[in-house]
Amino acid sequence: MRSDGLSRSDWHLTVTDDKYTKQDFGRFIGDNLRQGAKSCEMIIVAVALILGVLFGGFILIPRGSKSGQTKVDSNASNNKASKIYSKGEVSLHNKRNDCWITIKDKVYDITSYVEEHPGGDAILTHAGDDSTEGFYGPQHATRVFDMIDDFYIGDLEK
Repeated sequence: MRSDGLSRSDWHLTVTDDKYTKQDFGRFIGDNLRQGAKSCEMIIVAVALILGVLFGGFILIPRGSKSGQTKVDSNASNNKASKIYSKGEVSLHNKRNDCWITIKDKVYDITSYVEEHPGGDAILTHAGDDSTEGFYGPQHATRVFDMIDDFYIGDLEK
């Protein structure tokens, strides 16, 4: 027995007598569920957008150098007079402590980067030789395309 003196069956009859039907109750619940689902979808979309922006920022923002080197302005390195190197001269620089590579007929002295290379000694595979294919491989993030300008020392003789 309830505190108002009505039993469950009396309450049901009272609610039904007040013109509330099961159909009305179902519509009320259904409308609220649909509204809740729309709110939930909006929250999911907002969270996905925020995570996308943060993830994109981490990928696109270049990281600082680990060895404390100051980054050389890539425009400044490309504006200086280019020296021309022969393939023979480049091939002499094929050691860990003296490492040059060529990428698309440009010569880079990467000696200072060899120890920092995330791929370990893979960078030495084409030391003193053409590294174009390896450089543009799927293992490299897009930031390497900006970093390489710091090591530019001249062009390869045609």
